[in-house]
Amino acid sequence: MELGQLRCFAMVAEELHFGRAAQKLGMLPASLGRHIRLLEESLGTQLLLRTTRNVGLTSEGTTLLPQARQLLEQSDGIVARFRAMGGNSAKPLRIGAIDSAAAGLLPMLLQDLRAVRPDMATQLIEDKTIRLLPRLLSGRIDLAFIRPPDAVDHRIKTVRLFHETAVVAMSVHHRLAERPHVAIRELEDEPLIVPERRSRPHSHDLTIKLFTEAGLQARIAQLADEKQTIVNLVAARIGIAIVPQWTARLAVSGVVYVPLAIEPGAMTNKLPLSVAWLKGARDPARDRILEVLNRNLSRYEESA
Repeated sequence: MELGQLRCFAMVAEELHFGRAAQKLGMLPASLGRHIRLLEESLGTQLLLRTTRNVGLTSEGTTLLPQARQLLEQSDGIVARFRAMGGNSAKPLRIGAIDSAAAGLLPMLLQDLRAVRPDMATQLIEDKTIRLLPRLLSGRIDLAFIRPPDAVDHRIKTVRLFHETAVVAMSVHHRLAERPHVAIRELEDEPLIVPERRSRPHSHDLTIKLFTEAGLQARIAQLADEKQTIVNLVAARIGIAIVPQWTARLAVSGVVYVPLAIEPGAMTNKLPLSVAWLKGARDPARDRILEVLNRNLSRYEESA
């Protein structure tokens, strides 16, 4: 029996729904189900009653739930206390970030941080939101720049920062490559490279929504999750991709980024960016970088 398995069980017991529980924990439903099965196997009993529509607790699950919650509270308290004790040590502040924020926001933010705290060490971990949130919960990172999910674990504090503008990545040989901007209707029947929805729901949904609102059917030619891979596929003329503007900072030969022609003030071509951290954990280093972030937020937003 592991704490991670107990955390999964407690969340399912609270939500009585595997999908919602998985969203709050920032993990895939299949992975959540695997943790529950391992917990049941280790205890030698069934904890949940599952049907195609409902989830309920067995009598054993009902007995375990308050004990599981108590153990998790004790564990979270230990983590919070030790993080607070080490708040003034020389350990680096571990910052998680999605790829576009790592390419666009973090260089500016860390430069501004160095100007006021040159002695402060940081470590950057680049990954998807779905993987950063569990790292935040487990204490493996201290701060995360993410796409805000529909549901967030109650132990995580999130603050919406701003929206990143989306642009069209295309080969320099594309017929529209030299245009100052391009409308979605001009991309009808273009092969699209998009990420899978389960790993990058905001980026996936944005592409589909742009075409749907224009009365068009998105023609998905290739799935690829990593931005670097997507841009490399664009360079290979496999298709075009709608990506955050900060992705243009990834140096890939043979690719241009053309702005989308969207009505002024419209949010259709925008991708939300949030910052997240664990509630209840005192962390002076984290608070310092948040101060720098808030002080320069309008400047960062202008570049997005």
